[in-house]
Amino acid sequence: MARKFYVDQDECIACESCVEIAPGAFAMDPEIEKAFVKDVEGASKEEVEEAMDTCPVQCIHWEDE
Repeated sequence: MARKFYVDQDECIACESCVEIAPGAFAMDPEIEKAFVKDVEGASKEEVEEAMDTCPVQCIHWEDE
C-alpha cells in the first residue's frame, strides 16, 4: 500500500513543479489554479520526495498515519 501524501492548496502557488516531476501523481486544477494529488499510486516514493524537495513553498506533505 502506498503511503499517502497531499498538497496544501492554501500554500500552493501553482508552479507546476510537482506535475512536471510526477505527472502520474499530481495534476493542476484549472478552476482554482492549484495542484492536487490525482493518484497516490501514480509515482514512486522517490518521485514524490523529489516533488516535495523541489516545491518552492513546501506544500506537499506526507499524511500522518
